[in-house]
Amino acid sequence: MTTEKMTTEKAVSGDVVVDLRTENSQGSMRKQFSSTKRQRKLTANRRDFLHAFSLSLGGAAAVSFLTGCQSTKKTSELPVVSLPGRHSVQADQLVLLSDFRLDYNHAVIADLKQLRGSVLSTLELSPSEQPVVVYLFENEQLYYDYLKSTWPMLPYRRAYFFGNSYELAVYTSWGDKIQEDLRHEFTHGILHSTLRTVPLWLDEGIAEYFEEAGDEPGTVKRKAVERLSLAMSNGWKPSITRLESLKEVADMGQSDYEESWAWIHFMLHSGPSIRETLVAYLADLRTNADAEPLSSRIDGTMLAATDRFSNYVASLNTFGWPDGSSAQGRHGRDQRTADASNLQ
Repeated sequence: MTTEKMTTEKAVSGDVVVDLRTENSQGSMRKQFSSTKRQRKLTANRRDFLHAFSLSLGGAAAVSFLTGCQSTKKTSELPVVSLPGRHSVQADQLVLLSDFRLDYNHAVIADLKQLRGSVLSTLELSPSEQPVVVYLFENEQLYYDYLKSTWPMLPYRRAYFFGNSYELAVYTSWGDKIQEDLRHEFTHGILHSTLRTVPLWLDEGIAEYFEEAGDEPGTVKRKAVERLSLAMSNGWKPSITRLESLKEVADMGQSDYEESWAWIHFMLHSGPSIRETLVAYLADLRTNADAEPLSSRIDGTMLAATDRFSNYVASLNTFGWPDGSSAQGRHGRDQRTADASNLQ
């Protein structure tokens, strides 16, 4: 598997038209928030693969794929798996659908409720009433079978988020990384429910920032800080302007995710003026899809912002944040892809 995270803004030059539901979808809660018989305009989230894969198809094959996976021949060896929906839990903006019972007071539910409050308060966002629906499969095999029978051309990922005008939805399965995966994808849902548009790098940077649980957000990603520090010591120059230019999955690699996370960490923890600049930018994105880029705002707020960013990352590598421990002593991870070779 590739070590890069797969992301996308839109497919080809316009929206992808994909039917997000199989015809045998069940569950009253699911029907309340989505229709199984309507073709939907799908603006795929940053972690999805549709754009990159569509570019590799070309011609009639690409048209067949992009006009609806229901018309694509399914893998005959795999069983047809319906979306989970026997049990439902609704907590604020979260709607969780599963085929196994998960109590309202379960730690995972409580953590996502707390996460929503943390995202909204930290970024000073107004709450949205639009649900973020989580389709939680009981195990990895069921989730894998569903992906392969419904979207056979999608690569395996532990979790997917799809955002469109009808539904914000997360697809994943219960497993060892469930908290981390749900925190990341649910953060995407919160952002897309309240902002008119979310630039690629910003979407991923914020989701990376909030994905690890803790008493307070802002856990230092050990390996990311080490790699960024090493790159800068070898002459690499960070650039938020360059990140803003990344529009497609093929343009964004692992180092871009790490730099995006680091810029968000820098803006939220290095001083009130730069923090207020980020908050004001997010407020503008609620109503203006063509808001002034964040890079130009930072240049007007802080002299030598890139140099200060570089020094900040170097300090994280040496001193850590926020408990004084160094980056070498804190937990981090490289990427979110998973190997499906053990799945039959």
